Amino acid sequence: MKRIPLFVLSLALLAGCKEQPKAEPAATADADGPAKVTVQETDGKFTLQVNGEPFYIRGAGLEFGNVPALAAHNGNSFRTWRTENGQRTAQEVLDEAHANGLMVTMGIEVARERHGFDYDDSTAVKAQLEDIRRQVVALKDHPALLIWGIGNELNLHYTNPKVWDAVNEISEMIHEEDPNHLTTTSLAGISEREIDFIKTRCPDLDILAVQMYGDLPDLPRLVREFGWEGPYMVTEWGATGHWEVPKTSWGAPIEEHSSVKAANYLKRYQGGIESDSLQCLGSYVFLWGNKQERTPTWYGIFLEDGQETESVDVMHYIWNGAWPENRTPQIGAYTLDGKTAYESVTLKSGVVYTASAVVTDPEGDGLTYRWEVLPESTDLGEGGDYEERPHAVTGLFRKEAAGQLELEAPSPGAYRLFVYATDGNNHSATANIPFLVE
Repeated sequence: MKRIPLFVLSLALLAGCKEQPKAEPAATADADGPAKVTVQETDGKFTLQVNGEPFYIRGAGLEFGNVPALAAHNGNSFRTWRTENGQRTAQEVLDEAHANGLMVTMGIEVARERHGFDYDDSTAVKAQLEDIRRQVVALKDHPALLIWGIGNELNLHYTNPKVWDAVNEISEMIHEEDPNHLTTTSLAGISEREIDFIKTRCPDLDILAVQMYGDLPDLPRLVREFGWEGPYMVTEWGATGHWEVPKTSWGAPIEEHSSVKAANYLKRYQGGIESDSLQCLGSYVFLWGNKQERTPTWYGIFLEDGQETESVDVMHYIWNGAWPENRTPQIGAYTLDGKTAYESVTLKSGVVYTASAVVTDPEGDGLTYRWEVLPESTDLGEGGDYEERPHAVTGLFRKEAAGQLELEAPSPGAYRLFVYATDGNNHSATANIPFLVE
């Protein structure tokens, strides 16, 4: 990925965008029964249909996120990763979706080889199938159900192609039990090898689903080059991945600040989703909520306290053709000891340094600032696996003023300094700088 300096005026791209037509209202099912979901092809153009009406997915990945806010911003669907997320039942999730006029691509947990599951074990594979059958039968008639998502990134760090045989068997079972809904499986990235496996081993799937981040604008071309001729959707896309960004001299990935992210969200949507009007059925932005993955701010377009970041503004624009009335604060620059995150900031323990954030608000709203130091995360998962949030290091701040902080460097180690600038209207800008203390 090309390095993006922090002084870039990241919203120049956003300001020059042409206005889009108002999106059509969400098509929801009849309250008394399941939706009938199909894909129609006319002259090479695929259209998702719900009860006979076109339904272009304006969606978000949403495990524990704000469902009413998604509806208020004119989204029409969200996806989950499993039927039971540990906090709410699938029935409760679907009920809330339906109450807000939203449809759900319901994820089904499918065991991964990288977690130790053996797809040569026919007994275990059959037991998994029967457990999934139970889940499908329990939920198949809910009016908010849109699509079944069979597993998530099953191609990540795997070797046994029999996983695709199992996916196809699950899809066949779903179609037997539930004639009203479609099936898909979400791939981590896209390759000709995986497309060939899906075509030959998973012919029962209705839709291809792909998850891409920095390379998303390449997707329409790759879909054609790799020979996928059917419909597809993008089930995860968003911030530049931690595997795609530059690193500090000690190996810490450098997270883009919230304004650079917002510009990239729009660019990627326009290049990788909107540009394919023939095969792409829509998308689910990642993540309509918040999670710890490398940092607490990397992938969620909401902060931990529920504040919306600038990327929510972008999704509002994409789904409505107009910006929200009150916009999120925008970051122009962020430095520590006069250096940006791309300059491998090194400090000496016990010495006081100055951090500076240049943040503006489009409406001139007054800004309040919050700062936080976290040790560099060492609980690192793969493919979205759970990660523990580091505990904040306290007692380091010597003086705070608007956008300025005097910080005493902590004991030796790797850390990040986070800044949050809030406008009083549930919007926040955020950035962080990795730094090494010697």
